[in-house]
Amino acid sequence: MTDWVRPHDFGAELEIHVQPGASKSDVAGLHGDALKVRIQARAVDGAANAALTEYLAQRLGLPRTGVTIRRGEKSRRKTVLVALPAEAVRLKLLGEGAE
Repeated sequence: MTDWVRPHDFGAELEIHVQPGASKSDVAGLHGDALKVRIQARAVDGAANAALTEYLAQRLGLPRTGVTIRRGEKSRRKTVLVALPAEAVRLKLLGEGAE
């Protein structure tokens, strides 16, 4: 199984499975080889993508420009780049140490 967060020249690359329309935005744990993130916004006119980048930036302590959806803008499965090392991302989103 592939890890959901990998080092990247930009910082880290994340595989995200998004569940739009949730009662609140939060990290729901692992979903196969992706991190499942529930987002309160609906998947209408890019609202869920905007909410995802804002939520991840807030959780990771980054400006919104530090979070970019690289692939999957129209899919639940997304590849996201963040301007933070993979170990820090893992710790801030799941509370796990680097393996």
